[in-house]
Amino acid sequence: MEALLKKLRLESVNLGSCCGRDRWPLETHSQHLISFNPTTGNPIAAVIPATNDSYEHIMEIAQTAFSTWREIPAPKRGLLVRDLGNHLRTNLEPLGELISLEMGKIKAEGVGEVQEMIDVCDFAVGLSRQLYGLTMASERPQHRMFEQWHPLGPIGVITAFNFPAAVWSWNAAIAAVCGDPIIWKPSELAPLTAIAIQHIVNDVMADYGLFGIFNLVVGGPQIGRLLTQDKRLPLISFTGSIRTGRAVAQTVADRLGRTLLELGGNNAIIVAPDADLDLATRAILFGAVGTAGQRCTSTRRLIMHSSIAANLTERLQHAYAQVQIGDPLAEGTLMGPLVTTVAVSQMETAVAQAIQEGGELIYGGRTRPDLGPQFVEPTLIKMPAQSPIVQEETFAPILYLLEYNTLEEAINLHNGVSQGLSSAIFTDSMQTAERFLSAAGSDCGIANVNIGTSGAEIGGAFGGEKDTGGGRESGSDAWKTYMRRQTNTINWSKQLPLAQGIQFG
Repeated sequence: MEALLKKLRLESVNLGSCCGRDRWPLETHSQHLISFNPTTGNPIAAVIPATNDSYEHIMEIAQTAFSTWREIPAPKRGLLVRDLGNHLRTNLEPLGELISLEMGKIKAEGVGEVQEMIDVCDFAVGLSRQLYGLTMASERPQHRMFEQWHPLGPIGVITAFNFPAAVWSWNAAIAAVCGDPIIWKPSELAPLTAIAIQHIVNDVMADYGLFGIFNLVVGGPQIGRLLTQDKRLPLISFTGSIRTGRAVAQTVADRLGRTLLELGGNNAIIVAPDADLDLATRAILFGAVGTAGQRCTSTRRLIMHSSIAANLTERLQHAYAQVQIGDPLAEGTLMGPLVTTVAVSQMETAVAQAIQEGGELIYGGRTRPDLGPQFVEPTLIKMPAQSPIVQEETFAPILYLLEYNTLEEAINLHNGVSQGLSSAIFTDSMQTAERFLSAAGSDCGIANVNIGTSGAEIGGAFGGEKDTGGGRESGSDAWKTYMRRQTNTINWSKQLPLAQGIQFG
């Protein structure tokens, strides 16, 4: 562990470098933020959190940076993001290992998260030459109308523990080419990953003689409140729970700011009677067990046609029995620990409630104290109906098994929860697939056919509907969130005709 921290320059933590400047006064703080290893429960390092004064200092630096960064042509801004991607390539393995160490996901997923950061940097470089506006026909002669997009301003980004690196990059890489500085508050559970990334971006900024484009403020809820209440931040991007997301939305709306919300998911896979069950089993296993069920896109409900339910359940029991649980950095491990002991307690409570609501425990459901205080078994629970606990999102590897007889019944079950992030159906019928993807089908922001709910490519906009918050990050035209639209009309005639044919005077 010491070698890994040294490689990422984490032998000591100094918030003074978090804005790209190495020297500015840092107040002493009586309380430290401790990063724990969820595999062992032992502390990794202590971090000095930001104070109100240090937050204000970084905010001023970001505002100063915006005044110059917005004037740099977008393709030139893209060069910095290109080099950020190259620096991430150099640090792919150690940064991925740090994510696994601090968050608990297996190494393959940790490295994959860094690769996702690299991919979104590549996307943003191309985007820097494609910030297109429209030209519209004017009703007035010798007039030209068009729209253009301008940088919005410093952006506040609040991320969750489960993707401590990738979600920041979705925002930071896109916002940077759009001309916006970033002020990032990472999860208190994963501060070291954020500080390691900040070291990397500091080097990139220094190469260009810049500072203040990427900024970091580590801290607890008080820092989050400073961000959400700050009128100097026109946009807050928040990833986290629905409950906290509602509070963020209300606070930001009260000052007429914008929010980009990525909240809860209660994702389901429908398996039709004509589905390829080998394909479905593999997708369900990764969707439900990957990251120990701690993804917002994790598969939490399986809606099976009654004619294949027994067969598919047996396949899943066999597959779950093969899952190797243990140290996420060890070769062969498929599932690491939950992030905290509180998460373990929440899973135990959910399992007990499911059984109380008529559920039958098919597999797992136990803790694994022999492996460590935060290890659990992946769990299958057969439910007679979509009861209250099934409609909740429990951040743990619990998969609820439900049956259906008609496609309409399956879609109603699927849509019968308050969350609307990711969804999938397995079928070899074109009609069934198209019905699922139609306006009367899945009500989620992401709908897949013959792939699972978990694992999205950066080229498509990521986000969901209903209680998921409606936000969209990463690909497609998600860049528009980070910019302000301006409509322009140029009169190149010697007349002054008014719109709608109005005559005045």
